[in-house]
Amino acid sequence: MGDKAARREVRGMKHLVTVGVDGSPESRAAAVWGAKEASLREVPLRLVHVIDWPISPAVPRLDCDTAGRWADEALAAALEDVRRRHPHLEITTRYLSGRPAAALAVEAAGADLLVLGSRSLGSLLGFLVGTVGTATLVATETPVTLVRVADVPEDADPNRYGEMIVGVDIHEAPDKVLAFAFEEAARRSCALRAIHSWKLPRAYRSFPNVDPDNEREAGRSVAKMLDELLEPWRRKFPSVNVDQVALMGPAGPHLVQASADADLVVVGRHLRRSPLGAHLGPVAHAVLHHAAAPVAVVAHS
Repeated sequence: MGDKAARREVRGMKHLVTVGVDGSPESRAAAVWGAKEASLREVPLRLVHVIDWPISPAVPRLDCDTAGRWADEALAAALEDVRRRHPHLEITTRYLSGRPAAALAVEAAGADLLVLGSRSLGSLLGFLVGTVGTATLVATETPVTLVRVADVPEDADPNRYGEMIVGVDIHEAPDKVLAFAFEEAARRSCALRAIHSWKLPRAYRSFPNVDPDNEREAGRSVAKMLDELLEPWRRKFPSVNVDQVALMGPAGPHLVQASADADLVVVGRHLRRSPLGAHLGPVAHAVLHHAAAPVAVVAHS
């Protein structure tokens, strides 16, 4: 099966990229990134502004008309920036009233991808993921990408794409995560590095002096499992140059380190809910807060 046929197979029936905008530099960067993504996918772009209504009593003078003007200004600024860069892209705008996370999650349900802006904590610290971003991530099954201003440099070559990173757990069923990552890499004609992190079984870790031969054998076994997991995706996407690596230790730090040279990092999160509600999981949480590249979070069972 060729790459185009594979992309049609995994894309499904939704054909839209949605971006949440609020007038901030971060959300405008998200709009630019999302427009580039929509252009790659050859689908329309939708820019959405959510008016947090009812307005807090702490802002008594902010009435519906004022909030509406703010929405219009935020959408107009993002629209102008995007159209300047992508004059032929189909773009729609809309604004909604309600709690932002809930409204964005509803909008995401009708899209292939939701893109949100996030503040940067610096090149070594990654993202400042606020309550809206976190709540939206766990409220939708649609893939969500977080983007910072630094991720959209003005002088970047719009047709050049660097390496992508995908975190893979060979003990799960990561089909949705791998489908997203391979499809993105095929669109960009860029290399994909699949990273799996592993630990020695608890029985081995209880002994202070583990035989190095056992550790090496375990590493070879994990690498073989990773290779077997990726093989069907290599056949489905023959144009994607895939590099795989199995590293001992926690997944989060390995993915964060690899993100320094990447254009996009793809991680999964479980749809399972804890007694306290849905959550991102430790790997996605670590990558979101420390990665040096845009991060796509893909929900899976």
